[in-house]
Amino acid sequence: MVFKSIKRTHYADFNGRARREEFWMFQLFNFLAIIVIMIVFGGIAALLETPSILFISYIYILGIIIPSLALAVRRIHDTGKSGWFYLVSLIPLVGSIWLLVIYYTDSQNGTNKWGDNPKGTGNNATIDQIGKE
Repeated sequence: MVFKSIKRTHYADFNGRARREEFWMFQLFNFLAIIVIMIVFGGIAALLETPSILFISYIYILGIIIPSLALAVRRIHDTGKSGWFYLVSLIPLVGSIWLLVIYYTDSQNGTNKWGDNPKGTGNNATIDQIGKE
């Protein structure tokens, strides 16, 4: 079947785990994309004197809300915590700092209740079998 060869995407997948690298590269790409979109369409809007063209940047921002939230939840899962810890960001000042610390925390070794370690370290049966053949 052709569809089995297509790699599974995590567009709106709240299950599983995400490495720090995946999380921070996604954040970097989106930050740069938003800056470029705002500069390009801001310049066009200024030249044409029609600020309504900026709605294109709003469409992009709306389009990345769900993937950003899903990735944040998977990143929190990777540290061994429930995705509901994302709501800690609602606590003024302290919540956002606490969430940032969680994002920077290393992966939980081995398998946790959200899946295998995406780094492939820890309790990996394949690694344990090397040299025993």
